[in-house]
Amino acid sequence: MTTFISRIPALVAGSLLALPLLAADAQAPAASADWALSPDGAYVLDLRAGLAWPRCVEGMQWNGKTCTGKPLLLDRSEANALASERWKAEGVGWRLPRVPELQRLIDKSLSPPGLHPVLFPAAPGQWHWSATSNVNTLSTNQYNYNTIAQGRAGDSGRQAAMLNGWAVNLSTGEARGDAARTSKLPVRLVRPQPVEAVGK
Repeated sequence: MTTFISRIPALVAGSLLALPLLAADAQAPAASADWALSPDGAYVLDLRAGLAWPRCVEGMQWNGKTCTGKPLLLDRSEANALASERWKAEGVGWRLPRVPELQRLIDKSLSPPGLHPVLFPAAPGQWHWSATSNVNTLSTNQYNYNTIAQGRAGDSGRQAAMLNGWAVNLSTGEARGDAARTSKLPVRLVRPQPVEAVGK
């Protein structure tokens, strides 16, 4: 299958301001050297992180100017399954993004901060699933009597991690690890940026 990027001429000097889509927009992102658009305009490329983001959340479609349709709301298991299905179908490493990757999408130069409407038009500004796992559970030696209370706390932490997942509010950048895995949230998948997009 062909990649969604045939090439980006000299990465358009790494600037979104040079792209026709954003040339007329006076509100271009502050860190524009880190961001570019794919030639078809359907993807935002994070040049620093080497990631490609669809401009639309899952369930919405890019029509050449904006995102149309309704966001697909999925629980955590369905979100992971969707990423796996796309990976298998397209042969590209689609996945749920980690918390810092989602937070990087927040443009703090906006008032209020949030997703830049030129890069991510019609984006739902609410909680989105992340692939981040709860890493704050305590590990204890169950045979050390001094750590019985800690062990119980660690067990409850592990149980909470099995019931909850991490989500990021794309209106504020806030991240929480207590989102019930059965919650129906929007999903914004991410994939690695193709090598040919970096090398030309």
